[in-house]
Amino acid sequence: MADPILTHARHDRAHVLAPGLFKSLAPGDRKRLKLDITYDFGNGAQIEFKGFEPLGVLEMRVLQGLVAMAGPAGLVLEDEENASLKGKQLMLDLFEPDPVIRSAKLKPASLVVRDSFRRLAREIGMEEDGRSLKQIRQAIERMYGVSIFVEARKKRIGMRMLAGYASDEGTGDLYVALNPRIASAIMGHEPHARIDLREARSLETDPARLLHQRLSGWIDPGKSGAIGIEKLMEYVWPDTPESDSAVRRRKAKVRLAVAEISNAGWHISEERKDFWRFIRPKSAGSA
Repeated sequence: MADPILTHARHDRAHVLAPGLFKSLAPGDRKRLKLDITYDFGNGAQIEFKGFEPLGVLEMRVLQGLVAMAGPAGLVLEDEENASLKGKQLMLDLFEPDPVIRSAKLKPASLVVRDSFRRLAREIGMEEDGRSLKQIRQAIERMYGVSIFVEARKKRIGMRMLAGYASDEGTGDLYVALNPRIASAIMGHEPHARIDLREARSLETDPARLLHQRLSGWIDPGKSGAIGIEKLMEYVWPDTPESDSAVRRRKAKVRLAVAEISNAGWHISEERKDFWRFIRPKSAGSA
């Protein structure tokens, strides 16, 4: 197995910080629950995520990998009037089947990842066996089924979480177009959250992975923030626990997750019982 090469993902903050967008799922939750999340991200703007299934830690990790892969090697989909010949053909390949999009003169800028399931698995720290690759494909298809509505200044824009998707199980080839919000963050047009993939790959539990992404969206490299266990529990499990024993179990898992994040390189001090200050390492290289 080749070593992963990507160091970080420049992620859209709304996708990182929306409460409950990605969460720890119990057996049966995918069939029982739906996705319906609304997040107010300031200045009167909000973003809604709607889908037939909830999104778990696997989807979060896969999206991190796709965002990271689009950073150095993504192909830009521009508006039709100003696109290069290659860009125009990519837009035709991606959007032509949809008559609504086809009839629109301008299409929002996006980024396309053309690579392989194996490369994606490697970058997010998963095995490259058949079972893992199938799980990654299913995660991508779940995200493709998620609708997003962004509202700002009384205007609403709809999009998919993944703007386009195609794969070939025979060759392992993968083609994914990211939505315009994520593309804008990657290209530096909007503020982004930097997710350190080296840290993320070192984490072993779902609570630690969820907390790592959420904290990375809140605390910039080299900065710090203080937070208590109750709020950290909400980041992992947005629902209300059913019993006191469930609360105790969740608290125990959060404490272990905090230790994992510390082992990944963050400096964490407990200012009082179950209340920590997280100091994020400075990033090597550019943001």
